[in-house]
Amino acid sequence: MAERLKRKARQQQKTNEYTIHNKVKIVRGGADYFRCIEEIANNAKYTIHLQTYIFDEDETGNMVAAALIKAAKRNVAVYMLIDAYASQKLSAPFILRLKEAGIHFAYFRPLIISNFFYLGRRLHHKVVVADSAVCMVAGINISNRYNDVGDSKAWLDWAVYVEGEVARQLNNICVHTWNRSPIRKKYDAVVPILPVLPAEECLVRIRRNDWVYRHTQITRSYRELFNSAHAHVTIMTSYFWPPQKLLKCMAAAASRGIKIQLILTAKADVPFAKYAERYLYNWLFRHNIEVYEYEKNILHGKLAERDNEWITAGSYNVNNISAFASVELNLDVKNATIATEMNDKLQAIINNDCKQITETEFTAANNLLKRFYYYLSYRLIHVVFYLFTFYFTQKRDKS
Repeated sequence: MAERLKRKARQQQKTNEYTIHNKVKIVRGGADYFRCIEEIANNAKYTIHLQTYIFDEDETGNMVAAALIKAAKRNVAVYMLIDAYASQKLSAPFILRLKEAGIHFAYFRPLIISNFFYLGRRLHHKVVVADSAVCMVAGINISNRYNDVGDSKAWLDWAVYVEGEVARQLNNICVHTWNRSPIRKKYDAVVPILPVLPAEECLVRIRRNDWVYRHTQITRSYRELFNSAHAHVTIMTSYFWPPQKLLKCMAAAASRGIKIQLILTAKADVPFAKYAERYLYNWLFRHNIEVYEYEKNILHGKLAERDNEWITAGSYNVNNISAFASVELNLDVKNATIATEMNDKLQAIINNDCKQITETEFTAANNLLKRFYYYLSYRLIHVVFYLFTFYFTQKRDKS
C-alpha cells in the first residue's frame, strides 16, 4: 500500500512538471491554423501524428488530406487516429485513398455507436505533431466550419503551436494512444534523429483528461487556475456546465475579490446545450462573475488566462463531458509575454464582439417559463450524460 502511494506521488509530480526549452505562439483558428498544419506536414521528415475528433470530407478535409498524402509519398510515416462517432461520415473511397498513399488510418471507437448516440469515450483532442520537434494542440476540428472558406468565416477557436521539448512528449503520447488498441498494428516510438531544442525558454506542460484511465490533469489545472489567482481570470468556453468541485473553486475565487470574466457563445451549434448553460447564469450573477456572449459567429474556443502569467488551451470544454467522458488534451503555458498577449486578445473580443449579459437584462428577457425550460435542459443534459457515456465505472479521482 505504501509503495503504491509512493508511485502515485511520483507520477503526480511528473505530470505537474513544466518543460523549459520551447518556442510557443498562439494561433487563431481559421486560415492561419490550417496553413500551419500544411507547413508542418510539408516540412516533416520522419513522422506525423494527427489525432482529432471531427474530420470532414469537405474542402478543408481534402486540403489536409492532400498535405498528409504528399508527406506519406516522401516516406514520412503518417498516422491518423480519428474519432469514430464524430467522423463516421467519411466515405470508404476517401479512406481508401489515404491508405493507398501509405497513411496509417484508424478509428478510435467507443463501445457502442449509432447515428444518434454513442456509449463510451470519445477521442476529443485535436493534436498534430511531426518529427518529435513541432506540434499544435487545439480545439479546432478538420472541417470547413473551422476554416475561412469563401465568404464564411471560421468559428472562433485557438491553437498552441510549440517547437521543443513538449513536442517530444506529445509524440510519445500519440504513440501510446495508437498502440493501446489491441486491433491496431503497434508502432515504434523511435525517431531516427531527435531535433536540436530551441534556445527559447518557455514553460509548457501537457495536461490530459481521460477519466477511465485516471487522468484528470486538465480538471486540476482549472482548479489551480482559480485557487492561485490573485487578480483576474478570463475563461472562454463553448459549452459551460462545470463539475460541482470546479464551481466551488470559482465561487471561492470570486469571494476573494478575483475578477472573473466568462466568454460564452450567443449563437450555439447545439441549442439544447446553450439552454442548459443559461440555467447557470443566475448562479454566476450571484457570485459577481461577468458573463459575455460572443455574437460575431459561433464560439468554439476552449482557453483560460490568469493574471497575465498563465494560460491553458486545447480541447477541454469546462463541462462534465470533458471532465469525465472524453479523451482530452491541453497545454498549460506559464509565460508572462504570451499570457499578456492572450489577455489583450480576449479583452479585444469582449470589447468588440461580445455583449455583456447582466442580471437585470437576463431577467427581463427570460420569463418564468423560459427559466423553467433552462432548468429542465440542465437536468436533462445530466441524465443523458450519465445514461449514454459510461461503459464501466471506477472510484473517482479525489485529487
